[in-house]
Amino acid sequence: MISPRSTYRLQFRNGMDFARARQLVPYLKRLGISHLYASPLMTAVSGSTHGYDVTNPNEIDPALGGLEGLRELADALQRQDIGLVLDIVPNHMAASLENPWWRSIVAWGAESVFARHFDIDWSQRLTLPFLGKGFAEELADGTIRLAIDPQHNAIALAYHDTFYPLHPQTCQALLQEAGITVPLSHPSTDPQGNKALSAVLFEPAARSALENHLGTLSALPERITAIHAAQPWKLTDWKTASRHLSYRRFFEIAGLAGLRVEDPAVFDDSHRLTLDLVRDGIVDSLRIDHVDGLADPAGYLERLRAAVGPDVYIVVEKILEKNEPFPPDWPVAGATGYEFIAALSDVLVDEQEGGRLAAAFLPLKNEEHRGSYAEEARASKQQMLTDNFEGEMHRLAALAKGIADRSQADFSRSALTEAIRAVIIALPLYRTYITPAGVTARDRQLLAVARQAAQERALPEAREAIDFIWEMLVDDCIASTFERCTEFRSRFQQLSGPIMAKALEDTLFYRENAFIAANEVGGNPGEAAGGPAAFHTAMQARLETMPHGLSATSTHDTKRGEDARARLYTLSEAPERWIAAVARWTSLNDRFRRMHQGRTVPEPDVEWLIYQALAGIWPLSGRADLVKRMTAYMEKALREAKIGTNWNRPDSDYEQKVASFVDDILLHEAFLDDFAETLSPFIDAGLLNSLSQTLIKLTAPGIPDLYQGSERGDFSLVDPDNRPLLDVASLAVPERVRPSRETFADYKQWLTATVLAARNETPRPFDGPYLPLDFSDGGRQALAFLRGTPEAFAITVVPRLAFGKTAHDSLRLHEEAMQDISLLIPIGFEGRTVRSVLDGRTITLGGAMPLADALSGEPAALLVSV
Repeated sequence: MISPRSTYRLQFRNGMDFARARQLVPYLKRLGISHLYASPLMTAVSGSTHGYDVTNPNEIDPALGGLEGLRELADALQRQDIGLVLDIVPNHMAASLENPWWRSIVAWGAESVFARHFDIDWSQRLTLPFLGKGFAEELADGTIRLAIDPQHNAIALAYHDTFYPLHPQTCQALLQEAGITVPLSHPSTDPQGNKALSAVLFEPAARSALENHLGTLSALPERITAIHAAQPWKLTDWKTASRHLSYRRFFEIAGLAGLRVEDPAVFDDSHRLTLDLVRDGIVDSLRIDHVDGLADPAGYLERLRAAVGPDVYIVVEKILEKNEPFPPDWPVAGATGYEFIAALSDVLVDEQEGGRLAAAFLPLKNEEHRGSYAEEARASKQQMLTDNFEGEMHRLAALAKGIADRSQADFSRSALTEAIRAVIIALPLYRTYITPAGVTARDRQLLAVARQAAQERALPEAREAIDFIWEMLVDDCIASTFERCTEFRSRFQQLSGPIMAKALEDTLFYRENAFIAANEVGGNPGEAAGGPAAFHTAMQARLETMPHGLSATSTHDTKRGEDARARLYTLSEAPERWIAAVARWTSLNDRFRRMHQGRTVPEPDVEWLIYQALAGIWPLSGRADLVKRMTAYMEKALREAKIGTNWNRPDSDYEQKVASFVDDILLHEAFLDDFAETLSPFIDAGLLNSLSQTLIKLTAPGIPDLYQGSERGDFSLVDPDNRPLLDVASLAVPERVRPSRETFADYKQWLTATVLAARNETPRPFDGPYLPLDFSDGGRQALAFLRGTPEAFAITVVPRLAFGKTAHDSLRLHEEAMQDISLLIPIGFEGRTVRSVLDGRTITLGGAMPLADALSGEPAALLVSV
C-alpha cells in the first residue's frame, strides 16, 4: 500500500469547484502536501452543501465541473506530484426523486430493478415521510393533488412542488379514464415508468384531456385517497419517521436511505465510476464514509481491496473508543483520525485538574440530568432507543420474536425489546463485527461484559430475555432460524453505532458542558486526562496497529476547530479562575435573562456553555459576525441537548430568548472588558497549545491531515460554522515571523510548511519506531518523543500546561517556567549531531539537554539527525 505523506482536506460545494481547486495546487505544493483529500464528488441533491446525499454514484457532479473538470484537476495535481484521496459514500444514497434509482422504486415499488439496492422492508408499502402533517390533513388542506410532473412527463401525486410518480398501472388506468390507451411498460426496459406516458404527452390534445381529467379528480378527496392507497408507497408525516419507516436510514435522516452494498451486484452498480477513476489513475486513494453503517464492513473492504488492488491507500471513517484497537483484519491503512484528537487531549489537558470544573458545573445542571457521566450516557442511549429510533427497535424486536417463536422460547415482544435496549445501552463502543462466519473472541468478550452489565440493571423478568439476545448474537444459529438470526445480528450492529453517536456526540456532549474541549468525537468527557504517559502508550499502539492512519486535529465533523479546542484545554490549568469568572459574569449579566414558561433563561448550565463557546472563538471577528455565529451555534446546541427544545419540536420562543441574551451580553461593556481581561492568559496559553498540537501531529505516528484553512488557524464552532469557502487566491506560505499573538496565523502556517518540508526531505525517521523521552521534572512542563533509530532519527519537543507561563508578547515559555528542567537523551543517541529545523542550529547531543536550550526561544522544537 502506497501511503500519502500528508493530506489536505478540501470541502467541495458552497462555491468550491474543480476550477477553483486548481488554483490551490501551487499552494499545496509549497505547503508540502502530498495528497489533496476531497469531500464526496459524485452527483448529489441539488444545493447539497456536503455531497453525502448522493443521487448518482456513477457521475461526477456537473455542478462541480463534471468528469472533465475532475480530470483537469487531477492533471494539475499530478504535474506537481500531488495525489488525490476521494471520499466515497457506500452506506447510503439520497432518498430523493432526483436519485434515478430511488425514483424507480417509488414508481414501481418492489418490481423496480433497484428495489433490492436499498435496505427496504418490502413486506409493506414504502414509507415516504416527507409531509408536514398526516396525509388526510394535508389532503383536507388542499396541498395534495393529481398533476403531470413537468420534468419527467409522469402522472404524480403533487405535494407543493414535489411530484411523487404513480405506479404505471395506475397511470394506465387514469389514461384510459381520459380516453387514452397506452401499453403497460416493464420495469427492466422502463425503470422510471414513464416511457409510454411521455409519448402521449407530446400530443397536445391528449395532454389537455389528461390534465382536465386530473383536475377533476383532484377535487375528489375520496379518489385521491384511493389512488394513494393503490401505490407501492405511502406519504406520511415526517415526524413519524422515528416510529415507523420501511427502510434503513442514515442515523436519523429519513432523506438518506441505506444501501445493501453487501450484495455484490449493488457493490458493482454503486462503485463503477469509483473503480474507473482508480484504474485510470485519476484517484489513487480512497476514504470510506461511515464504514460502521455497513452490514459487513470487513466483507465490503475485502471486496473493495480486491477491486482496486494492493497499492491503493484506503482509510475508513471509524470512531474508536479509547483503548479500542483498530480491527486487525481490515485490509486498509486505518481510521481518519478522531482517536488521534482524543490522544492529544491527554497531552494538552492538565491531568491534575481533579474534576473541579465538573464539580462546579454539577449544581447548574437540569435537576433531571445530574447523574454521573456514565449514568447520563446510559440515559441518553435509553432516550434514543425509546424515542428517536423506536422504529428500528420495533423491527429488531419483531425479528427476535420470530426467532424466539421458532425456537420455542417463551418471550413476549416487550421483554425482548427491553433486552435489546439493555444490551445496546451496556455496549461500551460503537459496534461489534459478527458475521455469518462467526464471532471473534474479542467481540464475544465485549458482549459478555455488556450482557452482565445489562442484567445487573434489568428487572428480573428481562434477565432471561437478555440471555436469549446474547445467545442469538454469539451462538451458532439453528437451521430453522439461520436467515432471521443473521439478519438480526446485522441490524443489531447497524443500530448500536448510530445509538452511540446520537446519544453521546449529538446529545450528551451538549448537556455535559463542564469542559467542552473534551466533548469531541471519539472522546470521553467522563474520563480524566491521562497525561503524557497515556499519550505515549496510545502512540506506541498506533504505530503497531495503524501507522498510516490519518492524524487529524480538525475535520468537517469535529465539534469545534482545533485552535478553539486547544485554547479551551487551558481551562483545566486554571479551573478556579474560570469558575470565579463565570460567577462574576453571571452576576454582571443578570438583567439580560428572560422568563420562559416559569423559568429563567438561559438556564445556568446553558449560560456556562455560552461563556465557554465564546471563549473558544474570541475575538476573531466583528461583533455582528460573532453574534451570528454564536446564535446559530446555540440553536444547534440547545436542540441537540433535547432539554429545552429539540429538532422535532423546536421551541422558537425559548431559542430566541437565549439568542437575545447572547446579543445583549456582546453589547455589555463591563462584561466585555472583564471577559477580555480574564481570557488573555488563556488565549496566550491556548495559542501555544495550538503550535504544540500542530508539531505533534506533523511528527507523531500517522499521516498528518490538515483541514482546509486550519494551517492558519481554525477557531470555528460546530458545522456549518467550520465549512466556510476557502479563500484560495489569498493563500501563500509566509516567510518566517516572530511567534506572537498577532502573528499566530502566519507562524502556524510557516511552521506547518517548514516541518512538512523536513519530513519530505528526510522521511526515514518518521517511518521508524516511536520512543517516549523523559524530562527531569517528570514531564509536567513539556512532552518529547523520538522517531527512528540512531542511524536516522527526529526528536519532537513541545511545551505543555503553559497557562501564566508564556513570555511577554511572544508565544513561548518564559525562562522561569523552564528552569532546571532537562530533556533526557537515551543511550545510543548521545554524541549524535542534530539540526534544529525551526531555527537552523546544529547541536551535539549529550546525556541531557536543558529544555531552554532545546526550545531556544521557539514555541517548540524539531531536531533531526544529520
